[in-house]
Amino acid sequence: MKLYRLLTGDDTADFCHKVTEALSKDWELYGDPAYAYDEKRGAMRCAQAVVKVVPGEYSKNMKLGEM
Repeated sequence: MKLYRLLTGDDTADFCHKVTEALSKDWELYGDPAYAYDEKRGAMRCAQAVVKVVPGEYSKNMKLGEM
């Protein structure tokens, strides 16, 4: 089964660490990152999709970040 996550956050080192942590757990980048300015908060926001193939069946109760 292929899992999908969309990682989001402010454009900071913390976001880079979030993506790096996912990569270290065998998630793979999926597509290009996206950036947008959040005018209300006055901050750049980032998004990066990641995917991972794992054995088993999908369940809505899965904690994807723990996979």
